[in-house]
Parts: sequence; C-alpha cells; structure tokens
Amino acid sequence: MTVSRRTLLSTLAAGAAGVTFGGLTTAGTAQAAGPAGDVVGKVTVGYQGWFACPGDGAPINAWWHWSQNWSQTPSPSNNVIRAWPDSRDFTRTYQTAYANLGNGGPATLFSSYDQQTIDTHFLWMQQNGCDTAALQRFNPNGSEGPTRDAITGRVRTAAEAHSRKFYVMYDVSGWTNMQSEIKADWTSKMSAHTSSSAYARQSGKPVVGIWGFGFNDANHPWDAAACADVISWFKAQGCYVMGGVPTWWRLGTSDSRAGYLDVYHAFDMLSPWMVGRIGNVGDVDNFYTNATVPDLADCNAHGIDYQPCALPGDVSARQRAHGDFMWRQFYNMTRAGVQSVYISMFDEFNEGNQIAKTAENQSQVPSGSGLLALDEDGTACSSDYYLRLTADGGKMLKGQLALTATRPTQPVLGGGGGNPDLALHRPVAESSHTQVYAAGNAVDGDPSTYWESANNAFPQWLQVDLGSTVTTRRIVLTLPPSTAWGARTQTIAVQGSSDGSAFSTVVGSADYRFDPATGNTATITYSGGSTARYLRLLFTANTGWPAGQVSGFSVYAD
Repeated sequence: MTVSRRTLLSTLAAGAAGVTFGGLTTAGTAQAAGPAGDVVGKVTVGYQGWFACPGDGAPINAWWHWSQNWSQTPSPSNNVIRAWPDSRDFTRTYQTAYANLGNGGPATLFSSYDQQTIDTHFLWMQQNGCDTAALQRFNPNGSEGPTRDAITGRVRTAAEAHSRKFYVMYDVSGWTNMQSEIKADWTSKMSAHTSSSAYARQSGKPVVGIWGFGFNDANHPWDAAACADVISWFKAQGCYVMGGVPTWWRLGTSDSRAGYLDVYHAFDMLSPWMVGRIGNVGDVDNFYTNATVPDLADCNAHGIDYQPCALPGDVSARQRAHGDFMWRQFYNMTRAGVQSVYISMFDEFNEGNQIAKTAENQSQVPSGSGLLALDEDGTACSSDYYLRLTADGGKMLKGQLALTATRPTQPVLGGGGGNPDLALHRPVAESSHTQVYAAGNAVDGDPSTYWESANNAFPQWLQVDLGSTVTTRRIVLTLPPSTAWGARTQTIAVQGSSDGSAFSTVVGSADYRFDPATGNTATITYSGGSTARYLRLLFTANTGWPAGQVSGFSVYAD
C-alpha cells in the first residue's frame, strides 16, 4: 500500500540555513509573479482518483483505498475513510459489507476506474468554479501502476469533455528510487498527455507538480542536491514546475528540513501544505499572520507564484463549522492579495477533507458505521455544499465577489433570506438540444441565452437537479425578452423525482402563454408544494416553433 501524506507529519525542530546549487539560486532581483494562466489566478483542486472496487475492470482488482485490507470488502472493522460519499449521481457503484444506509438504501461505493465516475467529478468541477485538477501520481512502478495509468487517461477524457484543465502532480512520498524513476515516468508515459487541449499550461509551459521535497520525515529522505536535480531536469524539459512544500519552508524549521531554501526557490510556484496544521478559525488567523503574508512577500521577491492550500476540514474531527472554517481561509487569502488557491482536496475521503458530494445526514450513512455526516454540528448541509462554497471562495479570490468575512454561501439551497432561485446554476439535463442551445442556458441567469430542443420531435424535456430534496411551490419560465420573439403558447407538464429516474406528476399538462408584451414570462404554481430533488418540464407542443424553448427555468420554495 502506498505511503501518502495522509499520515500527519510530526512537528520537529530544525534550524534554517541555505545552500546554493548550480543555476538554481534565485535570490536577488525581485520579479513580478507570473501572469494569469491555467494555475495562476485559478482554483486548483487536488484530485486523488485512487478508488477502485473488485468487478470494476481495474487491473488492481481490489478495494483500493476504501479499506485497510484491499482484498477484503470494506466494513466498519475494515475501514480507512472518514466520511461517506454521496454516490447518487453515479450510474455504477459496488456493494460493501457495511449495514444499509440510515434510509434503508444499500451501502455502496464508487470506483475511480469507471469513466462515468470521473466524468461526474469533472462535471461537478465545471459547475462549481474548479478550474484545474492536479492529478496525484505516486510511485507508478509497483502493482498500482497500470491502474494509475488508465485513470490518467480517464481524467484526460473527462477534462476535455468538461472544459477543465488537469496536470500531473507527483507525490514522491515513500518513492525510494524517485530521482531516476520520476524522469523515466515523465519521458515514457506522462509527457504524452501534454498534447491534450486540456493539459494545464502556465506561461506557455506544461505544468508538472512535485509534492514532498524538503519534508522533515523518513518518507522524504532525499538531500537538497537530489531535489534540485529533479527540478532542474523538468525545467530543461520545458515544464513549469509547481512545488508542494512544507508549511514552514521559508524558515526551514518544524516540518521542513534545514538547508532547502534554494530548492524551494527553484520552483516556479510554491504551495505550502496545510492539512493537519489548522483546525479552527483561530488557527487560520495565526497562519495568516505567520505564514501567508510573509510567504507571499518572499515569493514576490523571488518571482515565484504562490498557491496556498485551503481545506474544508476533517468531517470526523468536527472541524468544518458548517463552512465558516473554510471561508475564513478564503477571506484571509483574498485580503492578503493571493491570486491562486489549491484545494486540499477534491475526493480525499480518507482524510475527510473532501469537497466532493458527501452524505448530508445519518440517513445517507451506513447504520452503525460511526461515520459522521455534513450535519455533524447540527446545521443541515446539502451534499454539494462544499463545492458551492469553493465556487464562491474562488469568485472572491478573483474579484468577482466583494471581500467579505461573512460566508455568503448557504449550507442548504434556499436556506438564506429572501426567496432565492433554487435552480440558478444548478446541474441540468435534457432530452435533446439543437445547435448551441443547450440545457445550461436555461439556468445561467442570462435572459438572452436559451435552451431549444430538437425540432419536430415532441415530446421533449428539460430537467434541473436541485442538489437535495427540497419543497418547492412555484416555477417561473421565461423566453428572451426581445420583441423578435413573438407571442406563443407552450404545452408543459411538471414532473418530480427523488432519484432522477422514477418521476411522478407535479402539475398536469397545461398551456402557458409567453408574450413579449408581458415579459415573455409564464408562472406555474402548485400551492400544495412538491418535495423532490429533480424537477422536469415535459413539453408536448409550441405554437411559435416546433420545439421546447426556455431561456429561464427558475424554481422557488414559495
């Protein structure tokens, strides 16, 4: 089993010193940090992609990273995860030996080897402002190698399909022959992926990450010269090299070995590790003063891009404070002037620090497992809450939201004041669309963009995923306000579902008039309310055009 940074690095005392290696010392003339690219000015998420299950077709044929003993089915006594994933969006999952979920459903887990799993993860990234995925790559030369190689190809496919960027990030933890083998792996396998339109580039160079140089523990034993050699080699290949470094890299103390400052300064970008270092808002503020601000100043002085970590907090340790812990990190980074952020991590269910969809409450957790859900502190949270929180944090970092210490993201959609549109920017599905008029146009908040189904092919449907089961009472539909859109009547029914497959009628088929003289708006009310996660509009006629048409699909609780 691969040793990874899940094991908390102990805090050790060490002195700070500096050495110079040929051509790598960058101290001296201050330079501006790099321009915006695929990592600078972006939200990057660490992506493990390291879960497998027997029967998924993966070469490893094991419960990879789901259990202590990979040859045995995960159970409460054979468990290495700290949170239970919400697997409702996956088309294929695998039965475990846990008891049924609290709601009676089967306790199943996903496999990263299934293309649909990774496609779903990258769709979530696309929907929630995650620009780039750093695919973790550990020593690929053992039995895990073929599975990791295949998953890299699946990540590439998903990134291309969902307009996300990705890059290879080597985690060198426990990699004995790292210095030579990392070069061979890049040359023979990984460099081929840089031909993808989705491979991340910065300043025109393909990005490569290296996590683990300089850590003061037995899993990262290489001397400074060996580390400097690897960085220099990748730069000679034309790469932009990102370094995942110890928290106290700048001082050469605690988790950092002394004498590595010139190694750190040789990277193009630095990302100090924070998991296990902070656990509450007070810790976050201390690190703002003692690490973030002086780290950023040092990087700016050396022309190095800076990408600190933000983490949601370990669910099992009750660190999350319904999002306030993570939001304080976003706030402190933004007020410090940080341009880029690295989320630790997207799918790290082993540490409990994942932002991917997670069990909302005990009804979605295996009974008797002892695992906590997102509502562990008494505040209800939808399974996608930390994805949505990441989206808002990224917007604030990019200047698209005003700097605020008060978290704007509601734990449950519709949980804030007023009466928000529950469908805005939510995932959508469709029976079909024509040309560029896809389903996403109906929930993008832009009245001039619209969805149009295939022509002359009724019935057609448009569906929104509200993220969790909620009670709604009103739908407002619009067409573009332009007078070029003449009046028309569309025949529409509304259906609801809790699982996205079995639908029941919410509002029967009826005619709805859209007239530019009155805003091209139609309202569908159902005062008794409908409790569903998915709402579907079923179109069977349109007097103005032989297709279903909607520019705005808004859903309200009242």
